[in-house]
Amino acid sequence: MVTETISTDVVVTPTRIMQTGLAFWSSKVLLSAVNLKLFTLLAQGSKTGEEIRTALNLQQRGLADFLDALVSMNFLHREGTGAEAKYCNTLESDAYLDKNKSCYIGGILEMANNRLYPFWNNLEEALQTGMPQNEVKSGKKSLFETLYEDENRLEEFIAAMGGIQTGNFIAFASQFNFDHYYTHCDVGGAGADLSIQIAKHHPSILSTSWDLPQVAPIATRNIERHQLQDRVVTRSGDFFNDEFPKADVITMGNILHDWDLTQKKMLIQKAYNALPPGGAFVVIENVIDDERKENTFGMLMSLNMLIETHGGFDYTAADFTSWTKEAGFSHVDIMHLSGPASALIAYK
Repeated sequence: MVTETISTDVVVTPTRIMQTGLAFWSSKVLLSAVNLKLFTLLAQGSKTGEEIRTALNLQQRGLADFLDALVSMNFLHREGTGAEAKYCNTLESDAYLDKNKSCYIGGILEMANNRLYPFWNNLEEALQTGMPQNEVKSGKKSLFETLYEDENRLEEFIAAMGGIQTGNFIAFASQFNFDHYYTHCDVGGAGADLSIQIAKHHPSILSTSWDLPQVAPIATRNIERHQLQDRVVTRSGDFFNDEFPKADVITMGNILHDWDLTQKKMLIQKAYNALPPGGAFVVIENVIDDERKENTFGMLMSLNMLIETHGGFDYTAADFTSWTKEAGFSHVDIMHLSGPASALIAYK
């Protein structure tokens, strides 16, 4: 029998329950604003509700509630009231949600709106079956299969994913001590964003961005934009079928969590085999805290892997330490980056 005792000094309310249970309301308001390119529009200057309605082809009904909800959520500022009120971006939304800026992170939010939002409605089924709930559930091609068929769509996707990782990549490149290393390889390097940041921060490092052949032209263009062709190169390969390129430091940015435990251990072993003594294997992920009580985003990301993959999951530093020691690595350090992300560094 459980007896509940409530202190007279503590007031228990359902506020947090209601806020969390209906959080999809505020989420969908922000996702819709991104999808409608509202913040990109307002980056041009403040506008009245009517000007916004006309520019985005919206209806009058619901418009004020939509815009003022964004004001109350601190994604927009409003000057004045009524029909003459003008809306503009906050510093935060102007910096990160204007599609014309290089630091735009809305790509992942567009994907959340257009793909993930309906898939997450089937979380209960995913928990009961352990099976993905995305396109493959209905026999369609997976997201990546579809992307790799169209270079333009693949480039847009890679740019979007690179955008949300930029802060983490800069933090790692600026904090990690490369003094005793000369070569670097980013496995699953996509648009070469991590290689580029490392090369920018460490002029003596030669870096390789290694990914599937379809990705190489996109990475090459990105490298050329940053004028780093002399120190960053692309190589093509398949990390399941090929051995990793040899390098002093090998990195993986949001790669390891896509795969099941057997595949994770296989990739870790390949990294160990490709490193020299003293080399470092680095994964950049939303690492879950060892007590599994604090990094909510990391655990939600792991649930997203349940929705999106056949065996992927996020993990703790203790998990990673166990797997890397099994592969032969000597010890692991953790480096906290931006937000919920960290770099786990295994040394050979």
